[in-house]
Amino acid sequence: MNKIIITKKSGEKVPFDESKLRNSLERSGAGKDDIEKVLAVLDGQLVDGMSTHKIYQKAYDLLKIKSRKVAGRYRLKKAMMELGPTGYPFERFVGKLIEFQGFDTEVGVIVKGKCVKHEVDVVAESEAKRIIVECKFHRQGNRKSDVKVAMYIRSRFTDIENAWKEEGKLDHQELEGWLVTNTRFTEDALTYGKCAGLKLISWDYPEIGSLRQRIDHAGLHPITSLHTMSKREKQYILDEGLVLCKELSEEVLFKYGLRASKVHKIMEEANSLISNN
Repeated sequence: MNKIIITKKSGEKVPFDESKLRNSLERSGAGKDDIEKVLAVLDGQLVDGMSTHKIYQKAYDLLKIKSRKVAGRYRLKKAMMELGPTGYPFERFVGKLIEFQGFDTEVGVIVKGKCVKHEVDVVAESEAKRIIVECKFHRQGNRKSDVKVAMYIRSRFTDIENAWKEEGKLDHQELEGWLVTNTRFTEDALTYGKCAGLKLISWDYPEIGSLRQRIDHAGLHPITSLHTMSKREKQYILDEGLVLCKELSEEVLFKYGLRASKVHKIMEEANSLISNN
């Protein structure tokens, strides 16, 4: 398979790297036998010029046959892209991830800075720490948050920090500013974040504590991970303010008018994703 030339989202033609697909399957929880079977089937289906999206979709379809739980975890990155079209569901999802760490969180908060007011995506607080979080949601995987975004967020963070210091709100608490995206940052943005004291979190950055790792550790899967629900059904749930599989209930699904058999399938898949099995 490594001799096949594939097409990336950017349009670049590169040799197919089997190890990347293998690593992705391993991270989803697929066993060695299932991984080898998936790769064996794909070996006879890949052709020069095939897109990475199509290759990974084929792998997902094969995993679906083996395990809905593994398939749901495998398509997690795509599921994050589907937390739209607005960024609000992504903000709620990030808030839930931070809650898992033991913080009290609020989403969509107006905070008074020293100079102006700011609408902050997530404010998280514990006894020892406060976190101000800005979320940048992209529906396309090749979009990156650049250094201008990081500099803008750092200036807002500084304005709020100055106000809270004057008001004595940080006497016993550490303050952190976070910028979280579901895709990636440019190299300049990463360099600036390190220098300016702004914590940057993307799909695969930092090496320890990336968005993907935080989701795996918390086991909080978005409802967009479910393949038993249509896009329209998922959007209804997101519009209801729910973003996690663990927040789904038969009551909510019946409210949408789904048949009992469909509700049963959805809840079965959701429970398989959030279980520890």
